[in-house]
Amino acid sequence: MKKIKFMLTAFRDGFQSVYGTKVRSEDFLPAVEAAKEAGVMHFESAGGATFQSALFFNKENPYDVMDAFRKTVGPDVNLQSLARGVNVVGLNSQPSDVIKLHAKTFKKHGLTTIRNFDALNDVNNLIYSGKCIKEAGLKHEVTVTMMSLAPGWDKTGKFHTPEFYEGVLKNIIASGIEFDSVCFKDASGTSTPQTVKETIKRAKKILPPEVEVVFHTHETAGTGLACYLAAIEGGVDRIDLSMAPVSGGTCQTDIISMWHALRGSNYTLDIDIDKIRKAESVLKDCLKDYVLKPEAMRVEPTIPFSPLPGGALTNATRQLREIGQFDKYPQVLAAMEEVVRRGGFGTSVTPVSQFYIQQAMQNVIQGPWKAFAPGYGNMLLGYFGKTPTPADPELVKLASAYMKKEPTTKTVLELNDADPKKGVKPATELLKKNNLPVTDENIFIVAACNDAANGVNKGLDFLLGKAKCLVEKKSATTETHLKGNAFTVNVGGETFNVELKDNKATVNGETYDISVKEGISNTPAKEGASNGGGAEVKAPMPGVIMRFSVTEGASVQAGQTVIIIEAMKMEMEIKATAAGKIHFTSATGDQVQTGHVLALIK
Repeated sequence: MKKIKFMLTAFRDGFQSVYGTKVRSEDFLPAVEAAKEAGVMHFESAGGATFQSALFFNKENPYDVMDAFRKTVGPDVNLQSLARGVNVVGLNSQPSDVIKLHAKTFKKHGLTTIRNFDALNDVNNLIYSGKCIKEAGLKHEVTVTMMSLAPGWDKTGKFHTPEFYEGVLKNIIASGIEFDSVCFKDASGTSTPQTVKETIKRAKKILPPEVEVVFHTHETAGTGLACYLAAIEGGVDRIDLSMAPVSGGTCQTDIISMWHALRGSNYTLDIDIDKIRKAESVLKDCLKDYVLKPEAMRVEPTIPFSPLPGGALTNATRQLREIGQFDKYPQVLAAMEEVVRRGGFGTSVTPVSQFYIQQAMQNVIQGPWKAFAPGYGNMLLGYFGKTPTPADPELVKLASAYMKKEPTTKTVLELNDADPKKGVKPATELLKKNNLPVTDENIFIVAACNDAANGVNKGLDFLLGKAKCLVEKKSATTETHLKGNAFTVNVGGETFNVELKDNKATVNGETYDISVKEGISNTPAKEGASNGGGAEVKAPMPGVIMRFSVTEGASVQAGQTVIIIEAMKMEMEIKATAAGKIHFTSATGDQVQTGHVLALIK
C-alpha cells in the first residue's frame, strides 16, 4: 500500500481562501498544537497573503507569528511558505536585494521550505528567487501553475494542457534552477482530472525518483477530490489538504474526506483519524467567532468559465459588499471570461488572479475597458514578465494609452534593479527618517509593502503604530438586548465609547445631534446637502486617499474631479458635489470608509 504524503494548508491557504487571512495567531495557535499532536508533520504556515495581511489587517508582526508557529510545533516539523517568484510575498515585484532578504529572514524565523511560483509560468521570474532560497539553506519547491481554459478560448490548443505544463517543467530544468521538489499548483481548482493525471505522469517520467512531485488544488469548481484521486493514479507523491471549517468550497479538500475516499484502495494517508477529528473540532472552536461568508464554503459551477481562486473570490465579494454592489457579483464573474481570454492566459493565481478580478470589477462598475486596473494593465504591457501567449493587441494599445507607458520586453529584475524607489537602500532611508530600528526584518517589511507611486506604505504605517485590527468577528452584543444609555462599540477593530442622552450622542468625548427611528430609510441623503459648514464631499466606498486633483482653497465646479481614492486596487474619482471653494478634511494616505466626509465646499 502506497503512503500519500500531505501538507496541511489550513493555517495559510485555508485562512486566505475563507477569511482573507484576517485571523489572528492568538486565536488559531491552539489548533496548530492540536494538529501537531494528531501527527501532522508538514504545515503551510507563512507566505502569500499571510505576510501582508498580518500587517494590514491583523495588527501583528508576521515575523512574530512565524516564531510563534515554530515554537508551537517544535524543531522537527516541516514549515512551508509560499512565494510568488520576483513578487515574493507582495502584489508588487521586487529587486534582487529584497528577494534575497526575503529568503534570509524567512529562514531566520523558522521556515524549512519555500514553494516558489510564477503566475505567468515565466521561468525568468523563478531563476534568481530560487537561487536565493537555496543559498539561504531552505528547501526549494519549484512550481508550475495550472488552470483550465473554457471551450473556444484557445484556438491553437497549445496552452494549459499536459504538453504545455511538460514544456514549462523542461524549461525550468534547462534553466539550471536548483530544486528539491516540484509542485503543480491549480489555485482556481479548474483543471480537469484527466489533465492532472496526464501532467503528473509526464513529470514523473522526466524527474529523477528522489524528487517529490506535488499537486495542489481547490474544491471551488467541485472537482478537487476527483483531481486529487487522478493525481494519485498518475503517481503523485504529496498533496495539499485542509481541515474544517477551512476546507471544501474555496479551500483544499478536507483530510477526512480524502481519507474516506482512499478507504479500500491501494493508497493511504497513514493517519490516526480519531486524532484528526479531534484537531478539526479544536480548529472549529478557535474560529467560532469569525464571520464566515456563505460563498466561501460552497461550490461555484461557473468557476471553470471564470477561473477565480478562493482568496480572490472572497476578497472580491467582500469589496462588493462594502460598496453596496454585491448584486453585481454574477456580472463580475461573467466579465472574468473576457478579461482572462484577452489577457494572455496567465494562470489565475495571485497576483494575476487579483489582476483579473480587479479588471472584471472595473469593467462592470465603470464600463468595459474605460479604465485599467494597475496590475492588469502592467501585465498586458509586460511589466510582470512574459504571458504564455501575447495579450490582445487592442487591449495592449488601450492600456498603454491609459497608463501612459510603453510595453516592455525587459525582465522584471532588470526593471526593478534599475528603479531607485525600490530596494533595500530606500527602505533603509525611510526607516532612518522615521527613527525606526534598521533591522533586516523592518527593511523587508517596508520594502515589500511599498507603493511609492501612490505615496502609501502600509508596512511603515504598521511599524509606526498606525495599523488597525480589521478582523471580522461576530458582535458579542448582536444576540443580546442592549440596556442603558452608555455603550462600548467595536467597529472594524476600533473601539468607541458612546453615550446617548437627550437626542445627542457623545462619542469618545465629542457630542453630536442625532435622531433615531426604527427601520432603514428608503430616502437617501441628498448629495451635497449643506451641513452648515458647506456642501460635503463623501467617500462613496471604503478606500485609501491617493491624491487631490485640486489645491486646498481652489474654486471648483459641481461634477469636477477633486479627489482620487484607491478602492478594490483601482483608482476611483471623487467629484465635487457643488460649486465653490474646497477645503479638505482628510489627507493623502488616509484610510476612509463609506460616508466619511473628505472635503467641504463653501
